[in-house]
Amino acid sequence: MSAAGLKILAVDDERSQLQDLARLLRSSPIVQEVQCAGDGHEALLKASSEPYDAIFLDVRMPDLDGVELARVLRRFAAPPQLVFVTAYDTAAVDAFELHALDYLLKPVARRRVEEALERVASAVSAALGAQDETHPPAAESEVIAVDNVRTGATRLISRSSILYAQSHGDFVRVVVEDGRYLLRTTLTDIEHRWEPHGFVRVHRQFLANLNRAVELRPQLGGTAELAFADGHTIPVARRHVAELGRRLRV
Repeated sequence: MSAAGLKILAVDDERSQLQDLARLLRSSPIVQEVQCAGDGHEALLKASSEPYDAIFLDVRMPDLDGVELARVLRRFAAPPQLVFVTAYDTAAVDAFELHALDYLLKPVARRRVEEALERVASAVSAALGAQDETHPPAAESEVIAVDNVRTGATRLISRSSILYAQSHGDFVRVVVEDGRYLLRTTLTDIEHRWEPHGFVRVHRQFLANLNRAVELRPQLGGTAELAFADGHTIPVARRHVAELGRRLRV
């Protein structure tokens, strides 16, 4: 939570109800930013690419419902606070087991949204206080949600399993030994976020995981290619060759 307020993700597959919930959230003086997702898969992709203080999520959604989504979010290194928003009370036990802060029944009243936000703010402040006293800020989650290029499904992979990332239009293609997937972000964004985890820009279009690289092969014209154990190779631009060579010898 920033000094300006909470960052919230609202999730509902019914557009009108999502807009109403987002409007209520944005009207709160303790909320800085509200983003929206129209289903569980979109929410998972958003939550894996940027941090949220809390996620207000509908329970009944097609494919990946709110309870299933919450179980995945709980596996994150720094999971967001959870608030269920539903027209049904059948998931109350699941919400309790998943340590949800609140359970709002539709139609949602402004007063209940404010109560839930106050609980979120208190929980986030307490977590930050405990973190400051015991250890540095938690690292970004190792779990990455990506789009399966062939099936369109959302898959969870570990960042350490990624060999390299490649710019791909409005997306970034990430390659692991058993396939390739898409991330809705930019190569520059993940370069800044993944640099502490061994990822290095080696070309205008490629970001390499040096922890998975096995060989730097010189090419004509002063360029090179970087090889991985499974046989994948990517180009290395001339201006990156010398620095990359030094890093691989360390």
